Formats: sequence, structure tokens, C-alpha cells
Amino acid sequence: MTIIKADHLYKTFRIKEKEKGFKGSLKAIFKPKYKTIKAVNNISFEVEKGEIIAFIGPNGAGKSTTIKMLTGILYPSKGEVSVLDINPIKNRKKLAYQIGTVFGQKEQLWTHLTPYDNFKFFGAIYDINEKVVEKKINEFRELFELDEFINVPVRNLSLGQRIRCEIVASLIHNPKVLFLDEPTIGLDPVVKENIRTLIKRLNKEYKTTIFLTSHDVGDIEKLCKRVIIINSGKVVLDDTMENLKYHYLNKKIVEVKMKEMVNLDNEKGITILKDKGYNLKIEVDTKKRSVADAIKLLNPDNILDINISNTPLEEIISDIYKKEAKK
Repeated sequence: MTIIKADHLYKTFRIKEKEKGFKGSLKAIFKPKYKTIKAVNNISFEVEKGEIIAFIGPNGAGKSTTIKMLTGILYPSKGEVSVLDINPIKNRKKLAYQIGTVFGQKEQLWTHLTPYDNFKFFGAIYDINEKVVEKKINEFRELFELDEFINVPVRNLSLGQRIRCEIVASLIHNPKVLFLDEPTIGLDPVVKENIRTLIKRLNKEYKTTIFLTSHDVGDIEKLCKRVIIINSGKVVLDDTMENLKYHYLNKKIVEVKMKEMVNLDNEKGITILKDKGYNLKIEVDTKKRSVADAIKLLNPDNILDINISNTPLEEIISDIYKKEAKK
């Protein structure tokens, strides 16, 4: 079942250009020049019910503009968009009752109120019966482990505690789709992992569709089965995480500690990343040479310790950006 659909979506902005200096300022007032920027340029994709999808790209790629069109904040210049079979342009208020949003860098909670009071407040905004709200709060306070600080003013909470409360506030009205924009930004590794665990539980137990934007590769790897990469307003890749790794993860990193030094210069498919004599770090291009062949060259009897790992996902994504930029 399709939950989100973007069909040939465009968004252009007309911005004023200004030349340097005082004369440039005067000219911009009396004889302004404008240029048109394509923030989103012919994007099409669909999201199925229950998916956790990563919508990623560099700064200025068009991610936020796309999300704003999906949630009805911005109108498309061209194309069609629907969320839960609702047109965000025509029925933004109706859609608001069906979706939740969490922006890691922007607070939606009243900082002078406690999380509990905020949750009650959000329940009132969505016209939810008090008993139902109370039931929801009790349900989420256990799931998100809020007991320790649910009655502490939000301004006194840590960033990780606040993000947990932000997510709960966005779930009070039982949304079918949750838009998460950098939910783990600024969090320490332990808290990040806790938030990711909560998001997975939320998706599993409530079947909530999650639309995630993040610059944190850990979020993408651990949460998402599908990735849409956007750059310069265009979709450059829409694939499963499994296929992304399979097609782009053709290089393996091999780190070895040896009894005797080995010379691998000019060996096909092997790039020496670090050579410290008895400690060697190489990259094996598996399209040209298997890892097993590389190990034979090193001589298994000569190896004291070995570690084989994949190329980090951030490097893969960076390579995709670079390839697309050259087109």
C-alpha cells in the first residue's frame, strides 16, 4: 500500500541578486535582478506502508524543500504529491492529524512546561479525549522510559531526553507517518543508539511509516532498508540498503599483522593504504581480484592477525555524489 507519492515534483524559487558594495545595494532596490533556482527538479518516488526510508543528500540538495511539500508547508511549482491519499496543498489541516514531525534542531515543546504537561497540551490541540491522552502517555512513558524526567521542565532536560519527548509529542495523535529530520543530531553515541532502538520499536509495534533525513551514516545503516539519495534537486539513487552495499561495496579493507614484510606494489586490484613494514593496510577491488587471492599473496602462514571490513558507507555515498557531479 502506497503511503507517500511524489510524481514529477518541481519547486523553483525566484531570488534577488545583489552586487557588491553600496552601489550594488541601491541597484538591488531600484533595478533588481532576479534569478530562478530549481530547489527540486523532477523528483518522483513512492513510499510503502511500514517502510523506514532514508532520504539523504548534501546540504542544499533539496531534502527540506521536498519534506515541506510533502507536509503542505510549501506548494510545488509543478507535479503532484499525496500523503495517505491526501493532497497536502488542498487539505493541509486534514493531513496534520495523520502525520507527525520531529526536527532535531528545532523545538516544538514548551520549555517551561514538563513533558507530561506538553503531552496533555498536544492532546488538546488534536482534540483527543483526556482519557485517551492519559492512556497514550502511560503507554509511551514506558516504551520511551520517561519516568525519571516526565515531570521535570523541558528546559532542564538533556538533549537526548528532549529528543525522546519530542518524538512522544509527535505520536500523541497516533500518526500513520512520522517525518524525522536529523533526530540524532548532537547526541552522544549511547543516546543515539537508544533513539534508534526506540524508532525501530515504534515501527515494529505500531507499523508507523518513517521518513528519515540524516547525515549520520549510523542512522541510515541501522534503521533503513531503503535509501533515496538526492543531489542538486534530483534523485540520483533509489535502492535498497542491501543493493546499495552489493553494487557499490566492491572494495574490501584488509588489515594484517605479519611475521615478514611482503611487497604488493603493482599488484592488480590492490591499493596499499598504509604500509608500516610488518603492519599493512590494503584495499582490494573485488571486481578485479578476490580477497582470497589477496590473502594468498600475503601468505596465510605469514599472517599473525587479520581484519577484513567493508568500505564505510559514508565513502560510498560520497563517491555517488562525486560521480553524479561529473555528469
